[in-house]
Amino acid sequence: MPQNDNDHLIIEKKDHIATFTIDNPVKRNALTPGILGALEMELKRLSKASDIRCVIIRGSGDEVFSSGYDISALSSGQKRRLLVRTPDEVTSAFQAVKAFPYPVIAMLNGDAFGGGFNLCACCDIRIARNGIGLGMTAARLGVGYDPDGIRQFIEAFGISRTKEIFYTANIFRGETLLSKGLVDYLVKKEELEDYVRKFSRRITQNAPLTLKSVKKTISMFENIRSLSAKDLEKANESMQHCYLSEDLIEGQSAFWEKRAPEFKGR
Repeated sequence: MPQNDNDHLIIEKKDHIATFTIDNPVKRNALTPGILGALEMELKRLSKASDIRCVIIRGSGDEVFSSGYDISALSSGQKRRLLVRTPDEVTSAFQAVKAFPYPVIAMLNGDAFGGGFNLCACCDIRIARNGIGLGMTAARLGVGYDPDGIRQFIEAFGISRTKEIFYTANIFRGETLLSKGLVDYLVKKEELEDYVRKFSRRITQNAPLTLKSVKKTISMFENIRSLSAKDLEKANESMQHCYLSEDLIEGQSAFWEKRAPEFKGR
């Protein structure tokens, strides 16, 4: 039976597979601190269990995987701290997805933007239904982006594609998702759940120790890309400069007023 756990995260376990459903439909499955905290906690708990060999992450319904991080869920003090650094719950939850010892599949039942796109980038495999859109729109809003988050995009899609994702702030759809390697499989809407279930069961039929060993080795190669402490400090300073800029105010105003922003570079 499914179980509710801390602020709209539903967890169902069956046949060595755990399915995590982001259930926040009123806010288009936005990632709240509660959802992210529960995601981290449950992944760490399941990583110590012997009965789960694959995790699926999806959004509720059939329209949105996740619209991104829910800034409205923060207190005024937390919003001020957001101008300085990425919230701890975002960093910790995404790291927990990356560190889970068995394969994690993003079941893209709908659109994924911002932090929602980052979440699926942290997954090992991305399976999407026809018609969805993926986009990282930070540059449209004038916000900086966490260096570790950018690294996760590079690990998932490569440096060249990550540049395109962030520089253009495009929303990618249709066959473009496959041709640019943003998803691994694109299937019909009505076939998505069955396809993902069958794919997951094929994984769980394999030797669990081999699965863990391969994922650990791949993670070691990915960690080669980690920034030094000095470089990370420089990257964070650059991000903070964006958050304290006039362009950020203009980007947010343009978004709410539904107009094109006029950025000044200051």
